[in-house]
Amino acid sequence: MANSPASPESQSETPKLARTPLFDQVVAQNARLTAFAGWEMPVQFSGLKKEHAAVRTAVGIFDISHMGKFAFHGKQLREQLQSLVPSDLTRLQPGQAQYTVLLNPNGGIIDDIIFYYQGEEESGEQRGMMIVNGATCTKDKDWLLAHLDADLVTLQDLSTSKVLIAVQGPLAISHLQPFVKEALAPVKAFGHLEATVLGKPAFMARTGYTGEDGFELMLDPDVGIELWLTLLESGVTPCGLGARDTLRLEAAMALYGQDIDDTTTPLEAGLGWLVHLDSKGHFIGRSVLEQQKATGIQRKLVGIQMQGRQIARHGYPVLADGEVVGVVTSGTLAPTLGNAIALAYVP
Repeated sequence: MANSPASPESQSETPKLARTPLFDQVVAQNARLTAFAGWEMPVQFSGLKKEHAAVRTAVGIFDISHMGKFAFHGKQLREQLQSLVPSDLTRLQPGQAQYTVLLNPNGGIIDDIIFYYQGEEESGEQRGMMIVNGATCTKDKDWLLAHLDADLVTLQDLSTSKVLIAVQGPLAISHLQPFVKEALAPVKAFGHLEATVLGKPAFMARTGYTGEDGFELMLDPDVGIELWLTLLESGVTPCGLGARDTLRLEAAMALYGQDIDDTTTPLEAGLGWLVHLDSKGHFIGRSVLEQQKATGIQRKLVGIQMQGRQIARHGYPVLADGEVVGVVTSGTLAPTLGNAIALAYVP
C-alpha cells in the first residue's frame, strides 16, 4: 500500500548508483565495474598493467564524468573566490588555471579543486569553471553557495549535464588533434580553451591526474559519446579507475578522502606551493597556515618506496626503530617501477 511503512528489506537496500552518459559504451567494452563516490564506474578494461602502460607510453582515455563541474560568472568572481582559497587568483590570466584547495577555518582541506579563469566580458562580468571531486560535489557546492554573494556571483552546476573525458599520455595530442579545430600544441600546462570538437563546442584543459601530458574535455553527452567511440576506433586504450589510481600514486598526487581531508592542511599535505601567503588577501584558514609556516608542522605527507613488492595499505603504521611514527594513506604496486610505493604522514 502507498502509505505503508517500508519493509526492513527495502530499508536496508543500498542506494542506487548513478551512471555517467558513457555507461553503455563502457559496458560494451567489457569493463569491470565498481562503486565509487556513489557512481557505478569502470575499474578496468583490458587490465590494470596494460592500461597503466598505455598512458605512460602512448595514450589512454578515461571517463571521469562523475566529477563535479561548476560554471561561474559575476563582476567580482575572482574576488569572491579569493576568500575561499589560499592561492592568489589575481595572478591568473584568461586561459590559465590554478590547482588549489577550499579551506575550512582550521586550515583543513574541504576539497582540492582546479579553477579555470576564462576572462572578463565587455559587461565587466568574469567567467570561470571549477572541477571538484565527485565524492565531495554536494559538499563543495553547499560551501560555495554559503560563502559567495549571490548578488555578485552565479554558480551553475553542470555536474550531471556534461561529460568529462580525460585523454592522457605522451601521444594524447596527436590522437586528439584530428578531431579538434583549434591547435592544441601551443596550449601550455594548466592552459584551457573553448574549443570545437567534432564540430561541436567543448571546454578543454591541458590538465590531468596521471603525471603525463594530456587534456581533459567537457562536452555535451552526445558529443562525448561520439568522441569516446572515435578515439577508441583510432586506437586509444580505454582505462579505468584502477590505472588512474596507480598512475596518480606514481606521480605522488593526493586523493581526497584518503591522503587529504578536512583535518589536513595544505602545508602538511605537501601542497605549500599553492599557498600564497605573500599575497595580502584574506582567505578562510589563513591564520592557521601562517602559524604553521612560522612554527613548523607536526607531520608531512611523503612518498615511500618499499623494498620488495608487499603493498602498504591505507592505515598501516610507519615504523622507525620499532616505534610507530606515522601512518600510510595510500599504497600500490607501481607498474612502472616494479615495486611497491606509498604515501604516508610522518613527523
